[in-house]
Amino acid sequence: MKNQYTVFQVFAVGVILSFSFFGQSQEENEPFLDDFRGTASVTHNGISLVPSFSLGDPAAIIDLKFTKGKLSFEPDMRFALEGKPWSFLFWFRYKAIEKERFSLRIGAHPALNFRTVSIIRDGQTENLLESRRYLAAEIAPNYKISEKASMGMYYLRGQGFDEGVKTTNFLVLNASFTNLFISEQLYFNISPQAYYLTTDDDVGYYVVSFITFAKKDFPWSISAILNKAIDTEIVPEDDFTWNVSLVYSFGGP
Repeated sequence: MKNQYTVFQVFAVGVILSFSFFGQSQEENEPFLDDFRGTASVTHNGISLVPSFSLGDPAAIIDLKFTKGKLSFEPDMRFALEGKPWSFLFWFRYKAIEKERFSLRIGAHPALNFRTVSIIRDGQTENLLESRRYLAAEIAPNYKISEKASMGMYYLRGQGFDEGVKTTNFLVLNASFTNLFISEQLYFNISPQAYYLTTDDDVGYYVVSFITFAKKDFPWSISAILNKAIDTEIVPEDDFTWNVSLVYSFGGP
């Protein structure tokens, strides 16, 4: 059965959930939130949380993070640049363990994924925006090797409730290298990863690298994603997907 959510309804829910975190700050002496930050980016090719899935068109992505203690609410809203929504994820995350070197994060999100479908109405072809509902949970252990290097794992299991993929498993081995200096002002971050992906009965093995070039105390940065399939049954995605994004960061200390 198709879900006839309007774009306004879905976006309104996201905005209400996001800014409800500010509600109590007006009534208390201290700010309700411990931290608020986010990014807004544009790219020539929107790439999903699972890098083998891409929009195939230019996209705009808004990521927000509202933090209170060990809890955070992190809306992830993605749009095609033509104006249509692509996907909305509403993450709730909890820092279960925070040691000097080891950390463990758990989280879950409801999500909506959108696509355009054609129907025949009164003998005429009409395009409708259809939403598909998903629910996912994650676990992410991480070990800090040094101030600039860490390694970890990431596992996500997703469940679809409408037409399309029903069950997704996404298992990642990752490393992260940050603040690698190019000069006194310029630096880059790189995160090479290898992952195993299943969508229902189809299986795929991939490698991906996330790269960011940035300048100290400057809100703009450039990032890239390079994703390569090693062996996959998952189609029709390309065996190589990539993008370059212009990112604006705001909030935070």
